Amino acid sequence: MNTEEQVIDVINRIRPYLNSDGGDVEFVKFENGIVYVRLVGACAGCAMQDATLKDGLEALLLEEVPGVIEVVNVSEEISDENK
Repeated sequence: MNTEEQVIDVINRIRPYLNSDGGDVEFVKFENGIVYVRLVGACAGCAMQDATLKDGLEALLLEEVPGVIEVVNVSEEISDENK
């Protein structure tokens, strides 16, 4: 299993927890050690989205997938560029 497949596997394991609160996460790409995702549904704009992203998804990916150095929410990145 390559790195991208490992990342997707971890995301799929976390997905039911996000779905139970009305949210979800979409894998966008893996590039240069960075996993790009998009938080959607109830997760998009939620006050806890940073904790979900960094303390949940990123922590698990750093622990389980060699080569991952960071997780970035692309919808947040796009909105920051538009300011």
